[in-house]
Amino acid sequence: MIKLCGFAVSNYYNKVKLALLEKGIPFEEELVWTGRSEALLARSPLGKVPYIETPEGPLCESQVILEYLEQQFPEKPLLPADPFAAAKVRELITFMELHLELVARELYAQAFFGGMVSEEVKAKVEKQLTKNIAAFAKLAKFHPYIAGDEFTMADCVAVFHLPLVSMATKAIYGRDFLAELPAREYTTRLSERPHIQKINADRKENQLQMASMKK
Repeated sequence: MIKLCGFAVSNYYNKVKLALLEKGIPFEEELVWTGRSEALLARSPLGKVPYIETPEGPLCESQVILEYLEQQFPEKPLLPADPFAAAKVRELITFMELHLELVARELYAQAFFGGMVSEEVKAKVEKQLTKNIAAFAKLAKFHPYIAGDEFTMADCVAVFHLPLVSMATKAIYGRDFLAELPAREYTTRLSERPHIQKINADRKENQLQMASMKK
């Protein structure tokens, strides 16, 4: 039995959870916060979540986890059988994680958590995201899924990362940097999938739990 460890507000946790649900893999969930405890560092050396517990031992880094699940449980694939098509899915994932979400993450402190971001950082992020989103637009299909006709591993990433980029840029700059792409229609359409509805409900519950802990 796979055990998914982390918390449901995390977009990286939810990306793994969606893959598990879509592939029909039995799993359990364990609430684990980020930290520096010896127990956590023994399973995730940087103290990050998510990680999974497998019969062979713990495994961290969300994309590594998805690749493991794909190989270990091939019955309901989230990657095309064709090597080039599979590489194009991975290309999209790399763009979304390294060139969109990771860049936009520098805004999250102010956009979501009541902190402040310097004007220098805002200017740098705006320049980077403008360039990177234009490049991403040349790769993403959106019709009906991010990589084309089939639901893939890239959708497990896009449906949680893209809304954060939209919300963060709108909060900081007053405009959604993804507005010229059909990203909103795409996420709205995918939100009708039962597994995504479950994840969104669990995320809202976890947000309330986090809010109560801060009081």
